[in-house]
Amino acid sequence: MTRFRFASMLSPVALLIAAPAMAQLTPAEHKMQITVDAEHERTVALLEKLVNQNSGSMNLEGVEAVGKMMRAELEPLGFRVTWLPMRETGRAGHLVAVHQGRKGTKRILLIAHLDTVFEKDSPFQKFVRGKVNGMDTAEGPGASDDKGGLVTMVAALRAMQAAGTLKTANIEIHMTGDEEDTGDPATIARRDLIAAGKRADVALDFEGLVRDNGRDMGSIARRSSNSWKVTATGKSGHSSGIFSAAAGDGAIFELTRIISRFRAELPEQNLTFNVGIITGGQEASLDADGVRATAKGKTNIIPGIAIARGDFRTLSNEQTARVRAKMAAIVKDHAPVTSAEIVFDEGYPPMAPTAGNKAVLDKLNRVNTDMGLPEMPVLDPLKRGAGDISFVAADVDGIAGLGPYSWGDHAPGETVDLDSVRTQAKRAAILMTRLSAEKAIKTR
Repeated sequence: MTRFRFASMLSPVALLIAAPAMAQLTPAEHKMQITVDAEHERTVALLEKLVNQNSGSMNLEGVEAVGKMMRAELEPLGFRVTWLPMRETGRAGHLVAVHQGRKGTKRILLIAHLDTVFEKDSPFQKFVRGKVNGMDTAEGPGASDDKGGLVTMVAALRAMQAAGTLKTANIEIHMTGDEEDTGDPATIARRDLIAAGKRADVALDFEGLVRDNGRDMGSIARRSSNSWKVTATGKSGHSSGIFSAAAGDGAIFELTRIISRFRAELPEQNLTFNVGIITGGQEASLDADGVRATAKGKTNIIPGIAIARGDFRTLSNEQTARVRAKMAAIVKDHAPVTSAEIVFDEGYPPMAPTAGNKAVLDKLNRVNTDMGLPEMPVLDPLKRGAGDISFVAADVDGIAGLGPYSWGDHAPGETVDLDSVRTQAKRAAILMTRLSAEKAIKTR
């Protein structure tokens, strides 16, 4: 009662100042918020259906099945949906959906993925809804990464349709089927996504939201992911002769020396590098995928071969080139009576932080202000991994992280905060609506 009496004594100007920031939303934007809330259980049911369909990157039929589920969601919204087979790269394919809106307005590229890291032989296969510290949650393979992103995108698009703003929006969606394990060669696997980036005016990535100290963060950069393999060889023989001028150090000592120099000489800002697997002996090899090793040797035989494989991550193409040159120089400077070579396998390019990306985040933060939500600061790129948006980052401004918040990703127990699906869908729907009303101006 006291609160109502106090409010009644405020002047009209004071009432306006005291009104929540949400008052800045248009009627259509209010409608989008109401729709997301009203359809929340539908969204959760769709998430359960998607999660319970295994779609590990190598389960090609499972990935296609999830693609069909997405087709069933997008076609009723007026999207022209196409399946792009990718068996030539060893993967299932990609789903592309196009919505034609008003001519001359911004073309929005939405990015997500159908596959997960959990293959058919994983013991982690089922969706389980629950509560964690009073939070409405769901656990399951890909519950966040990226099936949570898929349902967030659908919820946002359905809200736009209900509010009447989807009909004028120019949107192209790319849902890749191999984000977790990209097909080979990447030039084919990402050919269509790269072309879409060249057509687009802005790109929005629906992988997971990152929180830092409890605060939702804005992602305007993602680092690259590059693989490398070093093979060192030495002169095999009796171990009593090791370190002599005739026998040298052997392959394992030489590989160890190279890796030690990597650790000492490579570090710089925004760079990380890792040795993921190592093997060596009289005989040694990695399998075709580079993830399993075999070796044979004896304590009294100088090893003739040693192999290490790892990755490095950078924030710009210039940094990638610089680090590669440093690594190659270290490997080339091998010890006497040994040889060594390094081979690079480029994976994901970097998404460098740019003024254009920051401008997109600024627009999202205006949405946050109007929704009565805190501003999302720029996330340190060291705090998230590589992603598909990086393939278009050289051609179009964009942001990542419009999917829901989660924890335990890529491991049994992956859990998504279902309330964050609501918030992210509302943010995305309003942001897309506002972007779709802007004139198309290609900045890159």
